[in-house]
Amino acid sequence: MTDPDGDTVETGDDAGAEATSDPAPDSGDEEGPRVVLLDVMPNGRPDDDRPQYRKSPVAYGLGTDAFRLYELALDDAADVSVSDWIALDGPNVGRYREVTFDDLTRNAVTEVEYAVEAVVESDERRFVEFYNEAGPITLRLHQLNLLPGIGKQLRNKVLDERKRGPFESFEEVTERVSGLHRPKEVLIERIVEEIRKSDLKYRRFVERAE
Repeated sequence: MTDPDGDTVETGDDAGAEATSDPAPDSGDEEGPRVVLLDVMPNGRPDDDRPQYRKSPVAYGLGTDAFRLYELALDDAADVSVSDWIALDGPNVGRYREVTFDDLTRNAVTEVEYAVEAVVESDERRFVEFYNEAGPITLRLHQLNLLPGIGKQLRNKVLDERKRGPFESFEEVTERVSGLHRPKEVLIERIVEEIRKSDLKYRRFVERAE
C-alpha cells in the first residue's frame, strides 16, 4: 500500500491482532487470566461504610493479557502484596469485576506503570512482535505511529529493517533501527496511555472495559 505522501506502507490481515502469550514470573501451575496487583487493602475499601466484620480484603489488579483493570474481593486468608501475580480464578480471589482507571485508588494509580513494565519484561518476545507485525490503520497513520516519538521517518526505518528479518529482542530493534533508542520504553508509555485514557480513538494493546 502507498500512502498519500508516496511512502510504502505494509499491509496484512493481522494488522490489528494482539499477542496473547502470557508467562508470568511466578504463575506456577495456575491457568486462566492473571493480574499484577496494584493495591491491596486488607481491611476493605475505605469508602465502604459497613461494619468491619462484613468487609472483605480488596485489591486492584492489572490483567497481564489485555491490560484490563480489576477490583478483586480477596479471600480472608490471602497472603498477597502489591506487585504479586495472581490468578483471577485462583484460591486467593473470591470474586472480581472489571473497573476503569478512574475507579483505582491513588496507590493503584502510581503502580500502573511499574506493573506494565513487569508484564512487558516478563514476555519480551510477545511485545517485540509488535515491531514485527504492526500494520497500517489508515493511509496516513500506521500502528507504529501510535508509539510516542515515532514519526514517518522512524516508522519507515522499522518497516525497511523488518523486511530483512524479524526482530528478536528490544536490543536488536535499537541496534538495527537508527534513531529508535528506547523501543521498550515507548511501547510501555503507549500501553499506560491506553490504560489511562478511555477516549483514545485508536487502541492497540488495551481492551476497553465492557
